[in-house]
Amino acid sequence: MRFRIDGEDVVAQAVGEGGRGPFAEEALPAHGHGPLWATREGRRAVLGEPECTGGCCGHLSVFVQRQGGLVEWSDWQVPVDKPRPPTFYFDADQYDAELIRSLTARRCQVERSG
Repeated sequence: MRFRIDGEDVVAQAVGEGGRGPFAEEALPAHGHGPLWATREGRRAVLGEPECTGGCCGHLSVFVQRQGGLVEWSDWQVPVDKPRPPTFYFDADQYDAELIRSLTARRCQVERSG
């Protein structure tokens, strides 16, 4: 998976050429709420790793937290020598709608292949 924010591929910029984002089944598990769901308590979500693997050079991860009507992506951890993305804020209703849309599309894809 890739994550585009304002048209920019956040994963590609932070993990470099040859790196990868999470597989769809990791980010959007068929059972529902995965690491991208925003809660008041927040959680860390791994979004990618460089070609040499995250165990070697570090993962790209972000802390996802709901704050009232906003979802915040902050406290980025990045692979060695890669740029740290800025903090992003999303409208919580739009964020939830996009996750539901993506999850629904993923479930349809799984059902067709199963």
